[in-house]
Amino acid sequence: LVGEFKGLVREETGSDFPQDPKQQLWMAIDAVFDSWNNERAVMYRRINNIPEHWGTAVNVQSMVFGNMGEDSATGVAFTRDPATGEKRFFGEYLINAQGEDVVAGIRTPHPIEDLKKSMPVIYSQLESIYKKLEVHFKDMQDIEFTIQDGKLYMLQTRTGKRTAKAAINIAVDMVKEGLIDKKTAVLRIKPEQLDQLLHPMIDPASPVEVIAKGLPASPGAAVGKIVFTAERAEELGASENLILVRAETSPEDIGGMNAASGILTARGGMTSHAAVVARGMGKCCVAGCGGISIDAVNKTMTIDDLVLKECDYITLNGSTGEVIKGEARLIDAEVTGNFEKILSWADEVRGLGVRTNADTPHDAELALGFGAEGIGLCRTEHMFFGEGRIEIVQEMILAETSEDRKASLEKLLSFQREDFKGIFKVMAGLPVTIRLLDPPLHEFLPKHEDLLEKITILKTKNIENEELKQLEKLKTRVENLDEVNPMLGHRGCRLGITYPEIYNMQVQAIFEAAAELIKDGEAVMPEVMIPLVGHVKELEITKQQVIQTASKVMEREGLKLDYLIGTMIELPRAAITADEIAAEADFFSFGTNDLTQTTFGLSRDDAGKFLPEYVDKGILPCDPFVTIDQGGVGALMEIAIEKGKKTNPSIKLGICGEHGCDPASIEFADRIGLDYVSCSPFRIPIARIAAAHAALKK
Repeated sequence: LVGEFKGLVREETGSDFPQDPKQQLWMAIDAVFDSWNNERAVMYRRINNIPEHWGTAVNVQSMVFGNMGEDSATGVAFTRDPATGEKRFFGEYLINAQGEDVVAGIRTPHPIEDLKKSMPVIYSQLESIYKKLEVHFKDMQDIEFTIQDGKLYMLQTRTGKRTAKAAINIAVDMVKEGLIDKKTAVLRIKPEQLDQLLHPMIDPASPVEVIAKGLPASPGAAVGKIVFTAERAEELGASENLILVRAETSPEDIGGMNAASGILTARGGMTSHAAVVARGMGKCCVAGCGGISIDAVNKTMTIDDLVLKECDYITLNGSTGEVIKGEARLIDAEVTGNFEKILSWADEVRGLGVRTNADTPHDAELALGFGAEGIGLCRTEHMFFGEGRIEIVQEMILAETSEDRKASLEKLLSFQREDFKGIFKVMAGLPVTIRLLDPPLHEFLPKHEDLLEKITILKTKNIENEELKQLEKLKTRVENLDEVNPMLGHRGCRLGITYPEIYNMQVQAIFEAAAELIKDGEAVMPEVMIPLVGHVKELEITKQQVIQTASKVMEREGLKLDYLIGTMIELPRAAITADEIAAEADFFSFGTNDLTQTTFGLSRDDAGKFLPEYVDKGILPCDPFVTIDQGGVGALMEIAIEKGKKTNPSIKLGICGEHGCDPASIEFADRIGLDYVSCSPFRIPIARIAAAHAALKK
């Protein structure tokens, strides 16, 4: 065998294998250093956010052999169960074997308990050593050992990897045992790992066939039948588990997204519509899966040579971005009493408040259960897609005069009032930041190609009726509202200025809802947020409209209500002129999704095609839509805070973009002096732990 290996070395390198032991040692050392750049190591660093520049070290130690006979062995063990955190010696070993045999799976190892019978003296020594190591390092240890000719050798010890469940149980138990304090226990919990406790997961023991990979946009797992339209999802969702597969989603898909168990898109990034809405709903989502080709007409999805049809089963792993063929077995996440305990310890030390992004009473109630201290973003546009509303919204958009628009808005008023009343009631006096209408109006109308198809079908059949007239009217309006770049177009406060009746209706609904609850003895704390302000005069005009409408309602209802008016800082100009804007604002909420887009000049829905390569090539350290770009976007935030506080020292500051649940971004938010972060309900525990980490690391 040695001869064969020597021949292979000669064949590959053109020279004989060196016989000088010192040279062999240096070759081995070089091999370890070189391993830093192998494919597996690069992937491991990417997954675990380990910087490229760290490099690796090499330990040189004398060799011992576990394959010297029946009185020799090798094993790997943990000082506690790494899956559950239970305080028990956990591991495996093999008689007459080397360490690689245990971890490579070539032979079936024995549980560590069996060593007590086969080598009782060695087991007793090992037991004494592992307990000593855990007390010394004050953490669960992963140890490797070899027994050579009846003598125990300890090869290494390191902090053991563990599941989120185990991490929490070990941290709480070690506080009880007096090994660590509560602050150390909080720091032992990796915020991002908590996703495991909040969503269903694929059973690790279940074999799976991964057929494609996208972005892990919303964690958890989902199994279901493929459907290609939101309408089909709504039709089947009551009786079937479904995966909604779309090229991309838009606000009009909200009903289908709600009906589906999971969402898969071919385009879009971590802050695309699909990703943001799915996280808010607590649904699994894989976005930007460029490997899939969708034929919505023939209802097929193609991945390489594999063609999947409507109602074929797939499984999504939203925590890894994997698309899996067929039905994988899922297991429910577990939340224990220790989970609540560790969160309460985190709350004792964190300075940042944690709010939620919630658009319905259900989301608000869910968020309260996870510890939300208010609502940092309530998106009113999602309410317009509710049953019986979209037709009224479209009627309002088609209106040609202000009077006609007001007539349509009057029909919407009662819907909006009930929406806000439900959310205010659940939040019971906690602050609720309501963003007035933000997206461009065309998002509430059917797609141009869909209208064209329906019109063509009717004309082909020579059908001239009221439906055709309405469709043609809709098509004309869609064409009139069409914009080359809607993200920078007629949206946000620009809508409120050109169509003030829209914002006036929403403000009226907010304050009428508040008034009804106050009369019933309930506490209400509304905060009205005006989006996409880039110039102080935009805020001046819309703020006056809010005050006038709110005053009319309060005067009519015979009550006075404290409220705040603020804006989203999502444009570079707003950040740079924050001193002027702060004169009119009670609060700034950083819309970091759009601020990232407008600072970089990137579309978050398209950037997923090339951003991974930017990260791979070291142009960017990470995806700026996942973690705040502190040198650019973060610098603008710091400018806005400094200027804003000079004008208005008491101004309230928060984040309502998706960065509000990213641990690194939360640490940055704490450092620059924000008052709170806001995130989707299922991410609140992550934000609470991350905020505590930020405070403890100062």
